[in-house]
Amino acid sequence: MIAYITGYYPAVSHTFILREVRALRRRGVDVSTTSVHVSDQVPLSDADREEFENTHALLPPRPAEVAKAHLYALGRHPRAFLSTLRLSLQHSRPGARGRLWQVFYFGEAVLAWNHWRKLGVRHVHSHFVSVSADVAMLASHLGKLTGEGPTSWSATVHGLIEMQDVQWPRLVKKVDHADAIVCISDFTRSQLMSAVDEDQWPKLHVVRCGIEPAAYDRVGDPPSDGRPRVLCVGRLFPEKGQSVLLHAFARIIERGVDVELELVGYGPAEDGLKRLSARLGLSDRVIFAGAVGQDAIAAHYEAASVFCLPSFWEGIPVVLMEALACRRPVIATAVAGVRELVRDGENGLLVSPGREDELADALERLLEDPTLRRRMGEAGRDVVAGCYDIDTSAASLSRLFMDVIGDPDPRGAPTVTGEPVVVAAP
Repeated sequence: MIAYITGYYPAVSHTFILREVRALRRRGVDVSTTSVHVSDQVPLSDADREEFENTHALLPPRPAEVAKAHLYALGRHPRAFLSTLRLSLQHSRPGARGRLWQVFYFGEAVLAWNHWRKLGVRHVHSHFVSVSADVAMLASHLGKLTGEGPTSWSATVHGLIEMQDVQWPRLVKKVDHADAIVCISDFTRSQLMSAVDEDQWPKLHVVRCGIEPAAYDRVGDPPSDGRPRVLCVGRLFPEKGQSVLLHAFARIIERGVDVELELVGYGPAEDGLKRLSARLGLSDRVIFAGAVGQDAIAAHYEAASVFCLPSFWEGIPVVLMEALACRRPVIATAVAGVRELVRDGENGLLVSPGREDELADALERLLEDPTLRRRMGEAGRDVVAGCYDIDTSAASLSRLFMDVIGDPDPRGAPTVTGEPVVVAAP
């Protein structure tokens, strides 16, 4: 059995994890899901609700469960217990507060280890190299020393935010300790290569996030009557660049382009974006749709003529894959791994981050040229179907996990040897 762990699961912004878990299960991999915290989001789709019901949460702690797990580990394996505590403290940030938090992570790791050993988990995979990776690392360390529970672990590294942890040795230490690291793009892998010793490079594997392209076949053409619509899907956070999009949108309105904008998502920047929209005189043309579940998102893609994601940084956004699968041309910023998905002039347009003038020009270009939109939309569908199919990614993940464990792949695929896995490189 494989255990997946992340900070919050399921979550609206983490549908790519849910897709990955389900694709692995379709391949015959037994995957148990663990969330560090109980998800505080209302499940918006049937799949979310099902995953919520079947996911084990470590926090908030249940005192009797915590006591039982720690007493068992300390009583049966005192040396391994103390060794795991030492390992946790070695990963502390400077200061008493940093050490205290590592004690908390150790406590959570023992709790997780006890849960996983009962399930027969052999390998743990963490999405993101954050608290969940600490738990995976410590629990597998305890498992190696005791012969109970998971004995290996891996993690997925998504992008630049995680790279900020390089300022302390934590990220590098985690890579050193991990059995494998999954990078969602060549860019992410290259950034890790610059941070870790060269002897760690073979454990860095590129496996791209993906979607089920066929799930978007039902999305039809946008309405031919009324204003064309620009769609942006993403959390309403400053780094997503929606404020730049509003300024660019105001520019094309001034040029006489008759269009409307829909923002799908939620987050702390929402009130500020609404005030900016009003100040720019866009209130009658900008729709704030809020959070939308996967069961309903297709209707929003269908209503759109163009998709735009003006982020300041990204990994490889799944929403871009979804838009392209719906045959919608995309406009995105040329940051990080985005350039591996969006091919400028072929399936979309790339602009410099923070440049509202470039963004306005790109929007006007696509909105004024239906033929270009159709051509880019078809090209985008081909790219996603060929390079970002979640079942292809799951096959590579399955081989990687089974190679780490030492078992053959459930579908009989060959195990990974030597060179890093690269899935569907454009």
